[in-house]
Amino acid sequence: MEKNIKGKTEKIQRPSWDEYFMEMAHLASKRATCLRRKVGAVLVRDKRVLSTGYNGAPSKTTHCEEKGCLREKMNIPSGQRHELCRGLHAEQNAFLQAAFHGTSVKGSVLYITTQPCVICTKMIINAGVKEIIIDGEYPDELSKEFLKEAKIKVRKYKHK
Repeated sequence: MEKNIKGKTEKIQRPSWDEYFMEMAHLASKRATCLRRKVGAVLVRDKRVLSTGYNGAPSKTTHCEEKGCLREKMNIPSGQRHELCRGLHAEQNAFLQAAFHGTSVKGSVLYITTQPCVICTKMIINAGVKEIIIDGEYPDELSKEFLKEAKIKVRKYKHK
C-alpha cells in the first residue's frame, strides 16, 4: 500500500496478521501480576479478536505482587505443581473472558507469548482451538505430546 504525502509516495508498512495479534498478546502480558513470568494470550477467529487474557490472581483477590509468590517461597521449579499458584494462566483467563461474554472459541487460533502448560493444553484441546502460535518456550514436554496427539497445529512465531 502506498500513500502520497506532499508529492512524495511512501510505502506503508503494515504488520502481518501474526505480528498484529502477537503484539496484542505481548501487550496483554504487560497487565500480568505474576512475579515469575508475564504471559499474554489472544484468541482469534476469522482475523477478529474473540478474547484476551493475561496471568494473575482471580478478580477480587489479592495480587501476587502484593501477597508474594508461594511457589517462590517453596522453591517450586517452573512447570511443576501448578495447583500451588494463586494465579490463572493467560489462556485460562482468555477462555473465561470469552465464556463470560458468551463467545464460542471453537475453531479459533490462540496467540500466546509462551508455550502452554499441560493444564492449559487440555483446555485448549477441549475448547476446540485449531491452531496455536507461540513466542516462547515452557518446560512441559507432556503439553507438546498432547498437542501433537490432538493434531493441533503449533507454530513458533517468526520475528521480523
